[in-house]
Amino acid sequence: MSDGHGPMPETPSGWSAEQPPPYSAPPASPWTAPGSQQQVPYGGQPHGQPPYQQAPAGHGPGTPYPPYAGQGPGYGYMPPPPALRPGIIPLHPLRLGDVLDGTIKLIRSNPKSVLGLSAAAALVVSVPVALGQAYVFDSAASIAADPGSVTTGDLYGSLAVQYGGTLISLAVQFVVVTMLTGVLTRILGRAVFGGTVSAGEAWRLVKGRVGALFGVVALMAVIMVVPLIVFVLLMAALATTGEFTLVAVATLLFIVAYFVYYLFFKTRFAFAPAAVVLEGRGPIDAMRRSWQLVTGDFWRVLGILLLTWILVGIVSTVLAFPFSFAGTMFSAMGAGTAATAIVSALFLTIGYTIGSMLTYPFEAGVAGLLYADRRMRAEAFDLVLQTAAIEQQRQGWVHSSADDLWHPSNSARP
Repeated sequence: MSDGHGPMPETPSGWSAEQPPPYSAPPASPWTAPGSQQQVPYGGQPHGQPPYQQAPAGHGPGTPYPPYAGQGPGYGYMPPPPALRPGIIPLHPLRLGDVLDGTIKLIRSNPKSVLGLSAAAALVVSVPVALGQAYVFDSAASIAADPGSVTTGDLYGSLAVQYGGTLISLAVQFVVVTMLTGVLTRILGRAVFGGTVSAGEAWRLVKGRVGALFGVVALMAVIMVVPLIVFVLLMAALATTGEFTLVAVATLLFIVAYFVYYLFFKTRFAFAPAAVVLEGRGPIDAMRRSWQLVTGDFWRVLGILLLTWILVGIVSTVLAFPFSFAGTMFSAMGAGTAATAIVSALFLTIGYTIGSMLTYPFEAGVAGLLYADRRMRAEAFDLVLQTAAIEQQRQGWVHSSADDLWHPSNSARP
């Protein structure tokens, strides 16, 4: 049989005599708007559309194909599993939010240990500066009541007491906060796995490292104080020549330069207390270790520490302001009596203690978590923490042997 164009070719052997009709464009979908039907050329791909992405070589049956170009996850896509988080932080390199959130969780998970130790440290630091300021407030009120009775010695005495109390408070704070950081770092080392440590147990674990912590304090004091002593001696010698303008300009330049100097070394040695407590290192070795960990990520560490110091300063000022205001007003209304000075000093001490008992652990917690973050980034320490956390979850409790995991011999990359 023929259709007028020649004889039909014979059906090949093995084929059915009834074959499907030749290929044509598919009928329009009933859901297609009128006038919007696309012409489909041979091959079934509409005009103006990118060709389908071909499956890569090696894909066999049961292997999920990748998504088409420009589309979302394809068939067989599985999202990554959530990060393991047995304690206060996820066990992977930390973002800024992880550091701040982990610090808050550290305080909330161990309130008695953290806040109790911080309150004791804040009280010791607050007393000298509170007594100095109470004396100054009382003297200022007396001067305002009877200006004619004031002598030059009284003014110098008030300034000496005020700044002397402040300097003593700063010196005590430097020592106490370093010690507190060491104790809180031990609590943090257990809290990473979801465990808790009492204040007594934390002190028992840290007291053997007190000498090394004081060594870090002494070395940091030398680094920070020596430039100040040298500058004061130079300015004193320059002042004898009468060049007071040069002294003023040099002082302004030194303040700026010393601020940069302080930030640099404070950042470089921020992890020294953690290295002393968690890794069992000596003072010099701990400072060298901190320097190495900060190397390669200095600006990020500095930025987070600087942000923390600003936040701590704001929170401390806000919390202490009502008590400082009350102490100042009380001193102004009843100047000249011992009772007034005592009550004013009490108000100031309460304000400083409340402000510092929250800000000290926050600063120590950020430094400790940044230390953990730098070890995860530089030494793949997160793999060690994850393995230990899985084993502890299997056992159902956090063993004290978790403290030994922080030793540098357990790093995945030496």
